[in-house]
Amino acid sequence: MWLATQHGFFSIVQKESDLYFIRARLRQDLENLKQLAELDDEIHEWPQADYRFRIMVDMESLLEIMVKMTTALDYPNFKGRIYERKEQSHKLGRYHRIWEMMADLQHTGG
Repeated sequence: MWLATQHGFFSIVQKESDLYFIRARLRQDLENLKQLAELDDEIHEWPQADYRFRIMVDMESLLEIMVKMTTALDYPNFKGRIYERKEQSHKLGRYHRIWEMMADLQHTGG
């Protein structure tokens, strides 16, 4: 699952029955997530991996993290919030490109 949030861009995958990797391309995104969710989990760095940084959690922790991200949602426009957040604003152009590609998909039907 990809999550584009005001705290960062994440990819979440299940590795084992109760082991999930929350992955990020930028360490700062996971630092933001740790602060938001009050996590003590270590950020692992795998320099050669597709997503260089990751936190490993169980399902209970993942659900708590998702709830905290959801309850922190307090804006009417995602791209506007990204623009406002200094540590995220450098991603704005990339989010615009994702938006444009998905809008094109909507208009062309696939």
